[in-house]
Amino acid sequence: MSASGKKAICLYFQVHQPFRLKRYRFFDLGNDHYYYDDFSNESIMRKVAEKCYIPANNVIMELIQKYKGKFKITFSLSGLAINQFRLYAPEVLDSFRRLAETGMVEFLAETNSHSLVSLRSRSEFERQVTKHKEMLKEFLGVDATSFRNTELIYSDLIGSWVADMGFKSILTEGAKHVLGWKSPNYLYCNSINPRLKVLLRNFVLSDDIAFRFSNRDWDAWPLTADKYASWINKLAPKSELLNIFLDYETFGEHNWKETGIFDFLYHMPGAVLRKTPFRFMTPTEISDILQPVSAISIPSPISWADEERDITAWLGNELQVAALDKLYSLAGKVNKCEDDQIKKDWEYLQSSDHFYYMATKFFSDGVVHAYFNPYETPYDAFMNYMNVLSDFEIRLRKYFPDTAEQDQIFKLGSQLIEKDIIIEKQATEIEKLTKKVAKIKPVKKSAGRPTKTKTIKAKKTTPLKSAKAARK
Repeated sequence: MSASGKKAICLYFQVHQPFRLKRYRFFDLGNDHYYYDDFSNESIMRKVAEKCYIPANNVIMELIQKYKGKFKITFSLSGLAINQFRLYAPEVLDSFRRLAETGMVEFLAETNSHSLVSLRSRSEFERQVTKHKEMLKEFLGVDATSFRNTELIYSDLIGSWVADMGFKSILTEGAKHVLGWKSPNYLYCNSINPRLKVLLRNFVLSDDIAFRFSNRDWDAWPLTADKYASWINKLAPKSELLNIFLDYETFGEHNWKETGIFDFLYHMPGAVLRKTPFRFMTPTEISDILQPVSAISIPSPISWADEERDITAWLGNELQVAALDKLYSLAGKVNKCEDDQIKKDWEYLQSSDHFYYMATKFFSDGVVHAYFNPYETPYDAFMNYMNVLSDFEIRLRKYFPDTAEQDQIFKLGSQLIEKDIIIEKQATEIEKLTKKVAKIKPVKKSAGRPTKTKTIKAKKTTPLKSAKAARK
C-alpha cells in the first residue's frame, strides 16, 4: 500500500489521425505542391467521428456527471487530430472542449506532429512540444502538466528532456524486457531526473479491451464490466497503480458498437468503484499523491507498438531509416523559413504514420500494420513519401538556394585546379631543366664503370586528385 493509502487506476486514450498523402508520382515533382488525399482524410475522419469520437465522448460525459468527481479520465489529442477536427468534424472538438470544462479530464502534451522527432533532435522536439501546448491552450483551454510521447516512445534520455521542460509525469509501456521481475503496477521515476514520474502501461489489462474484446475464440469472451473489475480486484493486494492505456478508436471503430463495447465502457467504471479499492485518477494527480517505488532504467527507446515494444515499427528497416534521416536533414532550413505552407507541410510530413506504413513486418504484427494503410506494399509507401519529400526539398531550395555555398566551393575548386595546372607546368619545366643539366654535366668515371647522374623527376599531380585532397 502506498504511503497515502490510496490505490489509483489511470484510464488513458490516445486520439490521433494523420493527414494521409495522395498518390504522388515522380513526374509531379516541381509541378504539384499539394500532397494530401483530402477525400480519404475527410471520409475517414467523418466515419471515425460518427462511430467512435461522438458516441464515446457522450458516454464519458454521462459517466462524469453520474459519478460526481469519482470518475476521471485522460486523453492525448495530437495536433494533427485537432487540425482535422477543425477541418472536418468541428463538433468533435466542441465535445472535447466540454469534457475539458468538467475538470475531470486531463489532456496530455505531446509532439504536435505525432512525430518521431524525439529520436532525432532535442531542439526540434522541444519546439514541437511547445507548439502542442499552445494548441491545447487555444482550442481546449487547458494547461498541460503531464506528457506522453508519440506512441508512448520513451527512454531515460527522452524522459530527462521532458523533466527539464517542467512536466510532472510521463506515460510509457510496461515492457517485460525492461521491467524484468518488477511490476508495472507501481509508480516509478526517471533514472536521470527523479522529479519526473513514470506511469507504465499494464498491457494485459489494456489489450484485453483493445485486442481481445471482440475475439469469440478468447477463453474469457464475452468480457463484461463485472468480470473485468474482478480481475482488477485480484491485483489489488500487490498493486497500487493500474495504467490502462488504449487507442480511443477501440470504441466503435476497432470494436463496433454491435460488440457491446460501449455498454462495457459505460458499466466498467461503476464496477471498478464498487468492487475494488482502486480510484480513478489522472497522471498529474497520481504524480502528486503516490510515491515512486524506484527509478526505472530504460537506456534504449521503447514504445507500445507490436510484440517487441520497441521502435522497429517505424525504424525497423533501411527504407524507414533513410526516409527519416532525409526528413530531418531539412529541419535547419525549415526553421529559418517564414512560409506558412512550408511550415504546415513540415508538420504533416513528420507524422509517424508515414514511417509505419513502410514497415516490412509479418505475422501477427503485419495485420495491425495493414489497418488504415493506404498502400499495397511498404515499398509503395516509401516511394510515394520520398517523391513528396523531394518536391518539398525543391520548394525549400527556392527560399534557401545553395548557390552561395556552391559558388564558394566552385571558387575554391577553381583555385585549386589553377594551382594544380601551375604546379604541373612547373614540374614539366623542372623535368626539362633536369634533363638539360644531366646532358651538360660530365659523366664521372669510377673503377672503369660509367656512372650516370641521377635525374630528379617532380611528382606529377593531376588537378582532380589535388582538388580532392584539398577538400579532404
